Amino acid sequence: MRAKTHLKVNDQVEVISGKDKGRVGKVIRVDSNDGKAVVEKINMIKRHTKPSQMNQQGGIIEREAALDASNLMVICPKCSKTSRVGKKILEDGSKVRICKKCSESLEAKA
Repeated sequence: MRAKTHLKVNDQVEVISGKDKGRVGKVIRVDSNDGKAVVEKINMIKRHTKPSQMNQQGGIIEREAALDASNLMVICPKCSKTSRVGKKILEDGSKVRICKKCSESLEAKA
């Protein structure tokens, strides 16, 4: 079953619990099926890999692991504070995510 998430790719987020609490990063990938997200330079793990066709050398590779979306909070680009996310339907019928603190849109202007 698909879990709803308040995150989108390129959102600026802060980690609110766990070993990386307080760190800020950009969302690289969102997995809405598991309710997880991968954040740039957060939750780094070491992966021991055998030599293969893709990776001729093998060895220890350091990369980001997924975090649960409930441990991440979106940073509003307008008020630059962490905030909960609300939804609002505009006059033209489109649905946008809004910051609960300043009521401004979180969507990037196109």
